[in-house]
Amino acid sequence: MTWDREGAEKAVAGAVEYGMDFIEIALLDAPSVDAKHTRDLLEKHGLRAVCSLGLPQSVWASVNPDGAVDHLKLALDKAREMGAEALSGVTYGGIGERTGQPPTEQELSNVAKTLEAAARYAADLGLGFGIEPVNRYENHLINTGWQARDMIERIGADNIFIHLDTYHMNIEEKGAANGILDAREHLRYIHLSESDRGTPGEGCCDWDEIFAALSAIEFKGGLAMESFINMPPEIAYGLSVWRPVAESHQEVMDKGLPFLRNKASQYRLI
Repeated sequence: MTWDREGAEKAVAGAVEYGMDFIEIALLDAPSVDAKHTRDLLEKHGLRAVCSLGLPQSVWASVNPDGAVDHLKLALDKAREMGAEALSGVTYGGIGERTGQPPTEQELSNVAKTLEAAARYAADLGLGFGIEPVNRYENHLINTGWQARDMIERIGADNIFIHLDTYHMNIEEKGAANGILDAREHLRYIHLSESDRGTPGEGCCDWDEIFAALSAIEFKGGLAMESFINMPPEIAYGLSVWRPVAESHQEVMDKGLPFLRNKASQYRLI
C-alpha cells in the first residue's frame, strides 16, 4: 500500500512471480511517487497498470469540486507519467464519507461537475477514468451499478467507465448479476473481492453468478483480484477492517488467485 521505490519493486516482482497481466497501484500520495522508477519497472517486466484512489476529506467532490478536480488532475498526471492506462476508484468522494442523509441534488451536481472535468482531462492524456460504487458504510453518494450508470449518463463522457467490486456488490446489489447487468454498457473493470475481503473462494460471494453474468455480457475488461492484508491504519479505518481477513498474502495468492483464474477460464473470460 506504500508505493515508494521499495514497495513498487516488491509489488512488481510479486506480480511477475504470479504471472499477473497487470497491477493496480493505489495513489494514496501521488506527489511522492517516483513515476520514472515505476515506469521503468513496468516496462522492464512487460506489466500493465491502472491506478486507483479515494479523495481525501479536504477535497471531497460533494463539497469542494474545484479542489477535487485539482487533486484528480495531479493523480492523472502521475498515472500517465508512470505508464498506467487509467485512474479509477472512489474518484467521486472519500472512503468514509457519510453525512447521515441520502445524497442531495447539490452534492450530486458537484460530483458530476468534478467527474466531467476530470474525465475531460483524462481524455486529453489518453487515459481511461473510472468510478467505483462502494457500500453504504464507506460512502453515501454512489453505492450501486445503476447509480454509477446514471452518473455516467448524466455526464456523457466517452472515456469514463464503471468499476464494480464484488465485495460492495455483495452488500448493495439485488443479486450480483443485476449489478453487472445494470452497469454493462459502461463496465470495463471489476474488483474480484471476497465477502470478507480475504481469500477469494472462502467467503459468501456467489462466484458462479458473478462470472456467468460477466460471460453473458461478453465482458472484456480488467479482472482484478483485490484482497486486503497488512493495511496502513488510515486505510484500515476507512474500510472498517479490524482483524486479519487472511493468514498471509501467500494464502491469498496461492489459494485465491488459482480459484479466480479457474472460474474465469470456466466461463471463457480468459
